[in-house]
Amino acid sequence: MDIKHHQSGARRQRRKQPHTMVQRLLSWGLPVSCSRFLWRQPGEFPVTAFLLGAGAGGLLAIGLGAMGWGTSPHIRCASLLLVPKMLGKEGRLFVLGYALAAIYVGPVANLRHNLNDVIASLGCTVELQINNTRAAWRVSTAPLRAVFKDLLSSKELLRAETRNISTTFEDLDAQVKSETGYTPEDAMDSGETAQGREAHQAPASSLHLSTQKMYELKTKLRCSYVVNQAILSCRRWFDHKHEQCMKHIWVPLLTHLLCLPMKFKFFCGIAKVMEVWCRNRIPVEGNFGQTYDTLNQSIHDLDGEFSANIDFKEEKQAGVLGLNASWERVSTEVRDYVHHQEARLEWALGLLHVLLSCTFLLVLYTSFSYMDSYNHDIRFDNIYISTYFCQIDDRRKKLGKRTLLPLRKAEEKTVIFPCKPTIQASEMSNMVRELLETLPILLLLVVLCGLDWALYSIFDTIRHHSFLQYSFRSSHKLEVKVGGDSMLARLLRKTIGALNTSSETVMESNNMPCLPQPVGLDARAYWRAALPIGLLVCLCLLQAFGYRLRRVIAAFYFPKREKKRILFLYNDLLRKRAAFTKLRRAAILRRARQQKAPRHPLADILHRGCPLLRRWLRRRCVVCQAPKTPESYVCPTLDCEAVYCWSCWDDMRQRCPVCTPREELSSSAFSDSNDDTAYAG
Repeated sequence: MDIKHHQSGARRQRRKQPHTMVQRLLSWGLPVSCSRFLWRQPGEFPVTAFLLGAGAGGLLAIGLGAMGWGTSPHIRCASLLLVPKMLGKEGRLFVLGYALAAIYVGPVANLRHNLNDVIASLGCTVELQINNTRAAWRVSTAPLRAVFKDLLSSKELLRAETRNISTTFEDLDAQVKSETGYTPEDAMDSGETAQGREAHQAPASSLHLSTQKMYELKTKLRCSYVVNQAILSCRRWFDHKHEQCMKHIWVPLLTHLLCLPMKFKFFCGIAKVMEVWCRNRIPVEGNFGQTYDTLNQSIHDLDGEFSANIDFKEEKQAGVLGLNASWERVSTEVRDYVHHQEARLEWALGLLHVLLSCTFLLVLYTSFSYMDSYNHDIRFDNIYISTYFCQIDDRRKKLGKRTLLPLRKAEEKTVIFPCKPTIQASEMSNMVRELLETLPILLLLVVLCGLDWALYSIFDTIRHHSFLQYSFRSSHKLEVKVGGDSMLARLLRKTIGALNTSSETVMESNNMPCLPQPVGLDARAYWRAALPIGLLVCLCLLQAFGYRLRRVIAAFYFPKREKKRILFLYNDLLRKRAAFTKLRRAAILRRARQQKAPRHPLADILHRGCPLLRRWLRRRCVVCQAPKTPESYVCPTLDCEAVYCWSCWDDMRQRCPVCTPREELSSSAFSDSNDDTAYAG
């Protein structure tokens, strides 16, 4: 509403601006409705503006056309030449623009719609996954957050319980500081030895032993003490057994022999192995001293204040290509890029429409250009065997002079018979070239239609087989029972007991709103896209007949010029007929050498095995390139064997130009010219 009010206010301001002198005069002399229409704003009175503009433009065009048709035959001729020109390459250019527009409106627009839908579907799917993961995380961590809150609420109770931990720690402290299990003298000796080693490895300011080193030393001493006591106990056992053996066996010699094993007290030294094991593999954890010191410090710190805080830190990981961007930003950038490319394509299509609007001027220019070339260049497009040409030939025949009709085969390829309903040799090459130029746009249509159908099939398959039902069920019930009346049991009941929570959550969702909704083109849309291409191909086929019509129109308006052109064509063909053999000799020699060259073995195999290919693999007439037939004439000269059809052999006056010296052939003062008449494409 604000925008509309602002626009209306701006319009009122523009209308209130002071008028120029011309506006004042017209406003004074014209009715209010007329002056309002003349000084209207863009978008006002669209129907009236269209009708008045079209009517004025039509009257102007009709007036100018009537004036031109009434005063100048050139205008009338150029106007009628627009029809065959529209059947030529100028008309194809016009149809090409409509073909590109049809391709854009059809498969390209559908491709764009489907791709945009898939991009939106991907964004929706990712957002759905993020929302489901976020909800599942909140539900999963809800009991843990509740535990932390309970711990914070029971802060005073925990402080009271921790005051009794110091007394419990005294047993462990007494065990660490105990000197039982070894003699103090051994400890002093070992301590001095350890300090000596520490003095070599550490500075003078740190000669005291750490808790870890001291406890390891005490453990070694206790181990050595146990080993020594075991050795002493073993020796006493051997002594005791030896005494008993001597008492029970009284035979003198047999007594010493049988009691001798009781003297093997050296076996007791085996226990020394355990002392080596104690020194190399101390049964003390490597971090015992550090843990003990930390625990001791913590016990002393328990007398301080007890406090706890819960801090949450959210870490955002890098998204695409190392950028710290959310999916919303990425999807927005992709969508903006697609819209930017669409805007550029729309701009290109707008430019194409502008250029197509100028196509009519191009057609009009080519019409005048053809008419000027027809009147000023006698060789331009002068290759038609018209009725007047036949009349000249009949008149010469009655007078007994040389005639041209019927033309030779080689001559028929350079002229056009306008009354024949078939496309002739001079027109065929141009038509093939135009069809080849149409091939890229046809391939573009096929590729885009195939791509559109393939993507639609893929997206439709994804839509029908990618339905997902998300079901999240969370049932949490934890009950911890701590028995006993000790201090530790009470502390655990205050801490771990807070875990006694229970919850049950059910969350269900699906990805139906995020599935792509592709749109497929129907047969009518494909026909609308292919129809301009078909029309383009038809114009290529009809171009030859349209170009024949150009000469008919020009001859109708300029009959005298047409007679001069036909006379020139007839005389030119007569001169070439007189020098036909000499002018064609170079081409005949080249084709004869090609025929004498050895043929590839594959060609012989195809000639024998494929009857359908024999027509193209047979030898041809060296003059008109017609395939060899049983009636063809083969030159009997050795190393020549040039092939001629009978009509061309007669045209050569039954003399082979390949093996006949040049001086013996019929000569003429005329030579082949680069100014021959040619087909005007």
